[in-house]
Amino acid sequence: MPIDNNSRTLPVYSKTNITLAAPTTTLVKTGAGILHSITVTKPVSTGTIEIDDAITHTGQIIGTITSPATLVPYTLILDIAFTTGLVIYTATAAQEITVAYL
Repeated sequence: MPIDNNSRTLPVYSKTNITLAAPTTTLVKTGAGILHSITVTKPVSTGTIEIDDAITHTGQIIGTITSPATLVPYTLILDIAFTTGLVIYTATAAQEITVAYL
């Protein structure tokens, strides 16, 4: 449900926090939606995050993020639509990731 903030409608994003050991596949949402952002609060050097438009780790790849060697928390604003579902696959090592979506 959107929030009316001084006559502006702001979306209220759902979130999923991923902290499992890698490799792991996390089904974030089934069906269509919008991936707003990915925040990596505990990055791991060269850790990878694959974003899939799917309900398993076998669907269409939206993109792959590789954490830099400099380990600083970061947020990526994406605002990317998906149709089948949203799956986050992590490899290399455990990272703490928060996914915001509609």
